[in-house]
Amino acid sequence: MRTKNEFKDRPDKGEGSDHDSMKTLSSTTRKLSQEGYITQFKALKNGLESLETHKIFVPDEVKIINFYRFEGESDPSDSAILYVIETSTGEKGTLTDAYGVYTDQKVSEFVQQVEEIHKAKTNPPIDGRPEDQEAG
Repeated sequence: MRTKNEFKDRPDKGEGSDHDSMKTLSSTTRKLSQEGYITQFKALKNGLESLETHKIFVPDEVKIINFYRFEGESDPSDSAILYVIETSTGEKGTLTDAYGVYTDQKVSEFVQQVEEIHKAKTNPPIDGRPEDQEAG
């Protein structure tokens, strides 16, 4: 069993670290909001709408800076993906989608059209493993 002190020199581990604060969708959204990603976006048939300014962005006006996948602890169908968005006007925020069978087709279609998508090498991974590593 590990203690808090084992991680005192590793800011990515241990109680109170970013690792703890980014394990859930709500805590990650809260942390991103503190970093200036405050707008919520909604995928529409004709683009991505800012729920703050109500401006609609087409895919070439959007960059996906990062994304996070969350898996439900008790129900595998309770999964989500959070996209971190920056627009051509400088607006910053997030777009959330269900993951798997409940995926919103409008979100999927929009994301596929975005040319600039990044997956930052986050430290730490949200659920305790790297994004590209399967559970097991």
